[in-house]
Amino acid sequence: MPETYVITFDVKESEVARFRVLLDPVLDAMRHEATFIHAALHAHPDRPNVFQLHETWTDRNDVLEVQLQRPYRREWHAALDQMLTAPRDIAIWQLLRSDR
Repeated sequence: MPETYVITFDVKESEVARFRVLLDPVLDAMRHEATFIHAALHAHPDRPNVFQLHETWTDRNDVLEVQLQRPYRREWHAALDQMLTAPRDIAIWQLLRSDR
């Protein structure tokens, strides 16, 4: 069953540009992974340094054991502590219904 990872980032104002420079190539690369379904990055309308990322994948084990270890994620993961005001908040959601 597909799962969506909802990840909230509170980025230091001075690090917003770097946050995007490091994250955008990760999003570009992961769209080619076999278990990837969808990703969407959102910015808070009143707090432009707060972002929410929704990543939907078909296989949790693949995400945890393979995807998080991909070389294209290394620089991004290594920089998170420097860019964020607090640890990212990660929640896992299962889809019950989708309307388009």
